[in-house]
Amino acid sequence: MYKVFVNDKPLFLTNEISKETDFQLFLLDSIDIEQVIVKMFQNKIKKAYLYHPDESVIMKTLKAKIPVNKAGGGLVYNKKGEVLFIFRNGKWDLPKGGTEKGELIEDTAMREVEEETGVNGLTVVRKLQKTYHVFKRNGKYKLKITHWFEMNSDFEGIPIGQLEEGIEKVAWFKPNEIPEALTNSYENIKLLFEEESEDHEV
Repeated sequence: MYKVFVNDKPLFLTNEISKETDFQLFLLDSIDIEQVIVKMFQNKIKKAYLYHPDESVIMKTLKAKIPVNKAGGGLVYNKKGEVLFIFRNGKWDLPKGGTEKGELIEDTAMREVEEETGVNGLTVVRKLQKTYHVFKRNGKYKLKITHWFEMNSDFEGIPIGQLEEGIEKVAWFKPNEIPEALTNSYENIKLLFEEESEDHEV
């Protein structure tokens, strides 16, 4: 199953019919994906499932309808086991950004962490999951696919937010401070920490 967040509301691409009832279920063959996305942006749909026996077909259809923006981001730990967060648009987020032509996605993630926070001395530990969200820019919908990497950093200076990217604050959070930060974050970021807590003592 893929979870795509549309205006921070979940659109599940699934090959299973769930017994839950608090959502709308659409069959891929009988719906225009773009119409579902429009309704989610208008808050007419809070949670939806798109069904097809082959989930990858749903994702292909979505990518065919909506231009894809590929991005890389980092879940960065320092030597004390604290995690690097940025504060932008009134929410706590993780550093990430779009890939440049010919750039490996791992390099994108490291470059963006450095540019957005000033934190360097990065090493990639492992690849995390990809996250998907649909955003609207200049009246057009785009699907952002972010490739996330867990990283370690031996940086000991003061991180500085990239002002031209609208980053107001950069902070290292201790593991016990992360749940509170996540109450004012995005669903995609919460997903990463769900995965992280399963594999890593957060």
